[in-house]
Amino acid sequence: MRILAIDTALPAVSVCVLDAGAERPLAAESMPMERGHAEALMPMIARVMDRVEGGFAALDRVAVTVGPGSFTGIRVGVAAARGIALACNIESVGVSTLAALATPLLFDGIDGLVAAAIDARHDHVYFTAFGPGGRLLASPRILDLREACRLLGGGRVRAVGSGAPLLRAEAASQGIDIAVVPLATTPDIEAVARLGLAADPANAPARPLYLKAPDVKPSAKPGLPRAFA
Repeated sequence: MRILAIDTALPAVSVCVLDAGAERPLAAESMPMERGHAEALMPMIARVMDRVEGGFAALDRVAVTVGPGSFTGIRVGVAAARGIALACNIESVGVSTLAALATPLLFDGIDGLVAAAIDARHDHVYFTAFGPGGRLLASPRILDLREACRLLGGGRVRAVGSGAPLLRAEAASQGIDIAVVPLATTPDIEAVARLGLAADPANAPARPLYLKAPDVKPSAKPGLPRAFA
């Protein structure tokens, strides 16, 4: 099976193509960015696919990070994945951003818990936690920092994501030590691809997983009359 993986949920745009069983992607590209995901994504996909023999016709599945993360970024990635899947008549699957962040740490042979946390602002994080062997301990959710630390307990913990330093600071105030994995604040696109290969399309739809309502809401006031030419 050959999969196209897309990530635009956090401050980066990343794309890769991976064959099942292969050690390395056939082609990959990633670019850190706070804004401009919509403008950057399709040209990046085109560049990556140009380096893959058979192009879009050789794809069997598309995977995309569905959140949590940026509302705009998530919508951009999901729309692209669905559109490509429809045009190519192939499956699309959604991958949790938190699971993608945690995956590189889950099978490295180091004991202890792995937590993935994304800063959700106002002393809250998007959070998930895994035990040894990748056993899910806490499904993706939004929590205040104190509650997230309570779920982790007092054992060995490694945290990844933009919310990891916040978790460490809160844990330190409770006498708990959390190791933060530096620089790992956006998903490894190869991890997104491998999770997408393993996903069951029936249980992992390419559908946004926001976990909270947007901070900005439409005005409830009546709109002004629109003028038409």
